[in-house]
Amino acid sequence: MPVNLSIKNAPDDVVQRLRELASRHHRSLQGELMAILEESVRTPEPLSPDDVLKEVQRLTLQTPAEAAKLIRTDRDVR
Repeated sequence: MPVNLSIKNAPDDVVQRLRELASRHHRSLQGELMAILEESVRTPEPLSPDDVLKEVQRLTLQTPAEAAKLIRTDRDVR
């Protein structure tokens, strides 16, 4: 059964950016919010070994230390 959700006191700048995204995607604000919610809770498809290898090659990782550095940098950004 569908549930109504409400976001209170959304900052004006956030709402404006959401409206701009909705416009770019040819969606209503409600449709854009639903798309964002659906994407955020989507279960990612598992990667095949070939997909993992392609990503490692794309990132030009040569050693485990390079991979660890990339992960640490990504964590620090969050």
